[in-house]
Amino acid sequence: MKRLIAAFYNSVAGLRHGFGNETAIRQEIILILFSLPVVPVLTLDPWHMLLLWGSLLFILLTELLNTGIEEIANKITREFAPEIKIAKDCGSAAVLIATLLAAAVWAITVWEWWFS
Repeated sequence: MKRLIAAFYNSVAGLRHGFGNETAIRQEIILILFSLPVVPVLTLDPWHMLLLWGSLLFILLTELLNTGIEEIANKITREFAPEIKIAKDCGSAAVLIATLLAAAVWAITVWEWWFS
């Protein structure tokens, strides 16, 4: 039980760090909060609601992982290194893919809502 509690506090610390230091994470959290009252207007289907909110949480998840990669990379060296650039670029690509996925989910949902 102690391990679970410690893991929870570590997770909260990671969220605090991200919120305090990363503009993108702050924007994503604000977007998630904004979506809370919007999603029930678009759909009441619980699976569809989960998909809409889950797609936004997936962006936040990838952004947090990308932040971790960047923090580690910056700790190793601030000088240009091709391997570090690849790691950072891959993290950024993951965020892009998550964002495109969420945009598609939301676009299809709004399209269906608007034309139904």
